[in-house]
Amino acid sequence: MSHTSLHSNLTQPSIDIPLRVLGSIGVITAYFIVLHVNVTVGVCLHFLADLISVPYFIRTKSWDVVIMLTFLLFIGGSKLL
Repeated sequence: MSHTSLHSNLTQPSIDIPLRVLGSIGVITAYFIVLHVNVTVGVCLHFLADLISVPYFIRTKSWDVVIMLTFLLFIGGSKLL
């Protein structure tokens, strides 16, 4: 095995992957909080979860998801103002 191929196999995964997973968990948690606990706290968590998920979808060029998350960020931001 060449040194170049060995190096490429040992590269660290992108930080946006765990952030996307955390964002997905955050969206589900936020939905529960909005329905059962407090709307403002739930909207804050949902906003943060969407925000940390966006870099992954930009990197993977999932533009439809980026557009949807941008709309959700604006809607959540308007609720927080």
